[in-house]
Amino acid sequence: MIKAVFFDLDGTLVNSLYDLAQSNNYVLKKHNFEEKQLDEYNYFVGNGIPKLIERTLPEEARNDKTVNLLKEEFLNYYRLHCTDKTYVYDGIFDLITALKEKGIIIAVVTNKAQEMAQIIVKHFFGDSFDLIIGKSENTKLKPDPSAVNAAMQSFKVNPRECIFIGDSNVDVKTAQNCGAVSVGVTWGFRTKKELCDAGVEYVIEKPNELLKITEGK
Repeated sequence: MIKAVFFDLDGTLVNSLYDLAQSNNYVLKKHNFEEKQLDEYNYFVGNGIPKLIERTLPEEARNDKTVNLLKEEFLNYYRLHCTDKTYVYDGIFDLITALKEKGIIIAVVTNKAQEMAQIIVKHFFGDSFDLIIGKSENTKLKPDPSAVNAAMQSFKVNPRECIFIGDSNVDVKTAQNCGAVSVGVTWGFRTKKELCDAGVEYVIEKPNELLKITEGK
């Protein structure tokens, strides 16, 4: 019986690609680096902001000093623009309502900075989620399982009573590393092939399909 669902944020609950791309291109342009096309960002995002910035810099500029400088400027800009064109995927609101009606715990576990994760989740979903875990000094990035493991302990649930759902191989590996049921979504930033190659247990094309999985169907 599934008692908890842990959601990835970007590419799973919300499409945030445009705002992430705009913020990153803003700092690239400011420092005279080449801006990237929107569709390129599908594979730049997913491992936190420092890694996003690093991936978009030319190799000779991929050093801690440059990445840290651009990260601070990125965050200052993104903080003001993180909900400009970000939107919730179709069917997500209904899914959240249905899960809560079934008494299932719902949480967000993301590699996005904690502050930004809270801003976005609160903006779109209010207090619907029982817990929001983003990147901070005290948390490790997915696919490290420590954040999910801590959430499981706090909710007193076992790994196989939990689903971890996301759109990338990082999310599949996170589920595998903590022992949760892995569910991949096809509406996000990555492909079904990536999810299957990573060994995902279930792939869904619409949010409401998750409900059958929570019922063991």
